[in-house]
Amino acid sequence: MSAATSTDWTITLLPGVPDAELLRQVRALAAAAEESDGNPPLSEQTLVRLRTTDDAGSLLGAYARLAEGNGEGALVGVAVAVLPRSGEPGVLELVVHPDARNDGIGGGLMEALRGSTDLAGLQAWAHGGHDGAARLAERYGFAPARELWRMRLVHPVDLPEPALPEGLTLRAFVPGRDEDAWLEANRAAFAHHPEQGSLGRADLEARMAEDWFDPAGFLLAVDAQDRIAGFHWTKVHPPAAGHGALGEVYVVGVVPGAQGGGLGRALTLAGIRHLLGQGIHAVMLYVDADNEPAVRLYKSLGFTRWDVDTMYAHVGGTVEAGGAQVE
Repeated sequence: MSAATSTDWTITLLPGVPDAELLRQVRALAAAAEESDGNPPLSEQTLVRLRTTDDAGSLLGAYARLAEGNGEGALVGVAVAVLPRSGEPGVLELVVHPDARNDGIGGGLMEALRGSTDLAGLQAWAHGGHDGAARLAERYGFAPARELWRMRLVHPVDLPEPALPEGLTLRAFVPGRDEDAWLEANRAAFAHHPEQGSLGRADLEARMAEDWFDPAGFLLAVDAQDRIAGFHWTKVHPPAAGHGALGEVYVVGVVPGAQGGGLGRALTLAGIRHLLGQGIHAVMLYVDADNEPAVRLYKSLGFTRWDVDTMYAHVGGTVEAGGAQVE
């Protein structure tokens, strides 16, 4: 553990998972930022890693607190680096409390991480179009490399009935029975997508332990031998900030042998109709901006672009401390 201090705040580096109280404070900080910005500042996978990672060498957190005499002040900033593994790049995400921005905390968090790990091995995510995040990324040698669209469907009407390819039926996921088969199908469906395709048993169980998990909304398309050909896992976000519950097309996947026959569209429709049956009137999803077939499908169902997350890749170079003010 190490620390860096300013006149107003202190930054502490901590490898591995935070304790329960610190994790609670991280979640509260992320919730405050989401309420202010309209976007969750930390991805679900990062929050899972903060709770479940058992290898201290794979996770590094920088935690900024207000300086309050000899005591420990409020948590006002967090930067989490999920370090590279198995040849895959690591992930960096950062959040500063809305009331503590424009005070150099973001730069301080980055300096703390830069002193302990190689930033070149990390991909940084900015959720939503924040100018402060763009300036901070540029200052530390990161450039935009990927866009992830958030798309939204509001008050859908006249959605067609899903038409499954011949020989397939739809059923709900059964906890305690389907985990291994789903993980195999997920790896096959997302072999080209390391983030989703690399999900393991611990990642799946962590999501199944969340309050939002509902096996009835985890739809599997199976053949006569009960082999999974595709799936649509839906999610419901609880009401927040005066808005009703929000449904999500959480993940839709089709195994290679079942692709090209309309199963992806049928699964998407089935999941949306399931959400509507729960009384939900707005549905969102994430999709890579350059995934043209998926974007066309979602637009054909009435989805429109809502917001954009940007992934920044390290391209080298930094502006030394004392440069432009960052959030």
